[in-house]
Amino acid sequence: MTAQITERLVYKGQDLPLCTEPLECYFSAGRARPCFESDCTALWRGYVGRWEIAGDRLYLTALQGLLEDGSLASLGVLFPHSHGRVFAEWYSGTLRVPMGRQIEYVHMGYASRYEKDLFLKIDQGVLKSKWMQRNVPAPAGTFGRDATAAQGACAGFHR
Repeated sequence: MTAQITERLVYKGQDLPLCTEPLECYFSAGRARPCFESDCTALWRGYVGRWEIAGDRLYLTALQGLLEDGSLASLGVLFPHSHGRVFAEWYSGTLRVPMGRQIEYVHMGYASRYEKDLFLKIDQGVLKSKWMQRNVPAPAGTFGRDATAAQGACAGFHR
């Protein structure tokens, strides 16, 4: 798999890359998934979500992509009654936010490594804890971290 285009997260006033896909938990809980068109190998999911943590709550603020019928994907397509942002109450898991310079490129998923990773533990859309991890380059000749582990995991759908 090709390295993927990251989601975006606004956290403490900074626009940061997000190496987790919280919206996938929404779809895996049985919610209708639009037919996204993927026009590049770096965006297999077919969309890019913009997220924000405000008041310790995770919100989806925008969605960009192309649908199979040629129309543009948007927040209103998934959440027609939204008014600017949607509280991500369906998401429980850990968000990975890479920070600093890239110290190792891995041509797969979100496995590339950066100087630091900020991890944000979310429970039913609410920030519960955070921690920073400093990273070192992998020894020469090794593949690096498991890409699926870096993507975070869904802890189930919660209403």
